Amino acid sequence: MSSKPVLALVGRPNVGKSTLFNRLVGGRQAIVEDTPGTTRDRHYADAEWGGRVFSIIDTGGLILADTDNLTEQVRAQAEVAIQEADAIVFLTDVLDGVTADDYLIADLLRRTEKPVLLVVNKVDSQKRDLGALEFYALGLGDPLSISAERGLNTGDLLDAIIKVLPDAPAEEEDADAVHIALVGRTNVGKSSLLNRLLGEERVIVSDIPGTTRDTIDTRLSYDGQDIVLIDTAGIRRRGRIEQGIEKYSVLRSMRAIARADVTLLIVDATEGVTAQDAHIAGYVLEERKSVVVVVNKWDLVEKDSHTLAAYQQYVLDELKFMPWVPVVFVSALTGQRVTRLMPIAMRVYEERHARITTGRLNALMRDAIAKSSPPTSAGRKLRFYYGTQASGDPPNFVFFVNDPELVHFGYRRYLENRIREAYAFEGTPIELTFRGREPERD
Repeated sequence: MSSKPVLALVGRPNVGKSTLFNRLVGGRQAIVEDTPGTTRDRHYADAEWGGRVFSIIDTGGLILADTDNLTEQVRAQAEVAIQEADAIVFLTDVLDGVTADDYLIADLLRRTEKPVLLVVNKVDSQKRDLGALEFYALGLGDPLSISAERGLNTGDLLDAIIKVLPDAPAEEEDADAVHIALVGRTNVGKSSLLNRLLGEERVIVSDIPGTTRDTIDTRLSYDGQDIVLIDTAGIRRRGRIEQGIEKYSVLRSMRAIARADVTLLIVDATEGVTAQDAHIAGYVLEERKSVVVVVNKWDLVEKDSHTLAAYQQYVLDELKFMPWVPVVFVSALTGQRVTRLMPIAMRVYEERHARITTGRLNALMRDAIAKSSPPTSAGRKLRFYYGTQASGDPPNFVFFVNDPELVHFGYRRYLENRIREAYAFEGTPIELTFRGREPERD
């Protein structure tokens, strides 16, 4: 299990950061079509080049000389992105030349002591290529000329990026441990909950170094199983810019999720499920990780006999793209129900590795088809031949059909629901893959 290195795109407004972001990540930025409800304001995505996978953060345009509230928030977001990044692409605009803000940004980046690639955008002619020489004045080494819009020299840029990014750290000493990440917005009680979890009598604790900046890894033994708890607490800024960086609190969650088997998505009961909570949940789903929703601060909610059931339904409605997720109500402050978390997390981990025999899966498939016939398109009917579970962690089911294009989203979801009726796979996403195969002939 490893953490992907992170690259931040930084620069003034309108220099082409988003265009370059889209160019570098290509189709990988899109949300998969079979996860409705995960509306996302995407500022990050994964890219792959030369067999290396890394995450890219697209920051807002930096105007360091201004001090209004909006630019302060954008600046705060960019500073968090820079802090999280392993390397930085500083994008400039050859049409504007070197500006005062470029000098200020260059000075800011020099102080980070991180690898910085100076990139001059919109260079699509020999005359503009000569203009890129002006950017040597920023003192950040050789400028690399590109055109993000046309894709010129972006391959050379990717080669340069791969050279400065660190290798993903291996965690061989924890290969057999269950990795559980505590993720969520700021101030939802992640650290308090971690402290409660570590206070259980059956837990034996020893600290180990974290592999991600400002992330705390704690190794423990629970009922004989080695566990690594990954705490993502630590993003804190002055109150005047707290709102500005809230969007980017997901960055630490991204790294924790990538390293986890099971995530505990912590929600503040007094605030409900926010757009940021759904944002993080959507990333968990994209990474195909298992998840338990933990509603913290439950002691602060006025209750009657119907409150818990109503609130649970509310959570599932807000996270409707993962209706299979367990919801636990706790109070890290009082310890209420905290002892239920570890058994549920371990149960979800076991579900993640569960398998269905080929015979049982095909029996389920035949029953499902008998109850609801496969769809037809332009006179062609979808036909199933057989299915098998190709892998676990997470469970992946492969179905061989006459034409995969005939499988529309509704029928895919129908089959998933039929599988989950027999095997819940609680808290775990399952993958359904459809492959074309001609029927066997005598």
